[in-house]
Amino acid sequence: MEFYVIAEEEIVIGFHLVGIEGSIATNRQEALDGFFHAVKEVKPKVVILTEEVASLLDAEVAEWNLSGNFPLLMEIPGLQGKLPERKTLVQSIRESIGISV
Repeated sequence: MEFYVIAEEEIVIGFHLVGIEGSIATNRQEALDGFFHAVKEVKPKVVILTEEVASLLDAEVAEWNLSGNFPLLMEIPGLQGKLPERKTLVQSIRESIGISV
């Protein structure tokens, strides 16, 4: 499997319509269960998380990204749109190397 999604029910159903499996997460425990199921059992190349789910798993996502392990974790906006307090990957890179435009 190439992709796996962990998100709200509507998003998981949408991804399922195009052949991508996933887990529904409405709280931290469901998000943790889905995350560990994906990385230990399903083993996709990319795990897609909504920003809401990623915010429930901040410590785990940060630790996973720093470890350099696969699958790659990718955040997408949720049903409510982009969360204003979440930084994009580009913003984080620019901040870490000191580039401002």
